[in-house]
Amino acid sequence: MSTDVSKDQLALIRVDGMHCHKCEKAIVKSLSALPGVFEVEVDFNSGQASVLFDRSQVAVPQLMDAVNEAGYQATGFSQREAV
Repeated sequence: MSTDVSKDQLALIRVDGMHCHKCEKAIVKSLSALPGVFEVEVDFNSGQASVLFDRSQVAVPQLMDAVNEAGYQATGFSQREAV
């Protein structure tokens, strides 16, 4: 059984307001709770969250809202198809 990955997207979200590695964990938890999110990596040093998700289940504005709801500021994003 093969998995259809044609809908997988990778979004890099710029995040302001992270002060430490606990901030990373809070953002990962918030993003991971969304349906369709497969993988989340947050890098405190670069101020970015990398999110692999299924675009048929969740959209970038919802990802950015999750960052904002975690108490941080999503300031922009770039998006591409996951390879």
